[in-house]
Amino acid sequence: MFNKDKTLTCRDCGREFVFTASEQDFFAEKGFTNEPTRCKECRNARKNAGRPQREMYDAVCASCGKPCKVPFQPRDDRPVYCSECFSKQR
Repeated sequence: MFNKDKTLTCRDCGREFVFTASEQDFFAEKGFTNEPTRCKECRNARKNAGRPQREMYDAVCASCGKPCKVPFQPRDDRPVYCSECFSKQR
């Protein structure tokens, strides 16, 4: 079965959004039978409702020297790595 892009209307904000053919394939692969009723922005807002925004701190990577943001308060006694260098360390 070949899917085509569909234009749906968000039940929260009323804006139209596209339910792409690849998204439809993904839904079918996962066994989902219902189409989405909310646009991506409204889904994300609903998903994150009630959660506090995570505070990010400025830091400088100890490995490459690039400025980066980290989800914790950096201390002088421990090195801080950007996400790229951190993944290389593992």
